[in-house]
Amino acid sequence: MEFRLREGEEFIKLGQLLKAANLVSSGIEAKVVIQNGEVKVNGEVDERRGKKIVAGDTVEYNNNVVNVK
Repeated sequence: MEFRLREGEEFIKLGQLLKAANLVSSGIEAKVVIQNGEVKVNGEVDERRGKKIVAGDTVEYNNNVVNVK
């Protein structure tokens, strides 16, 4: 799946990306799955929901891969 940052946006926070990509239904769910170590950023588990995701990053959760453009 491909996710495009909005015009002029340099990054999106990890929790916001999961919700925007419809991988979770709420910010609370995003917080839980991130803190449980279920989300990988660029192949490594990241437990920071405020992690800045930039163009070129890859986020993996629940057998879904999101390529950020």
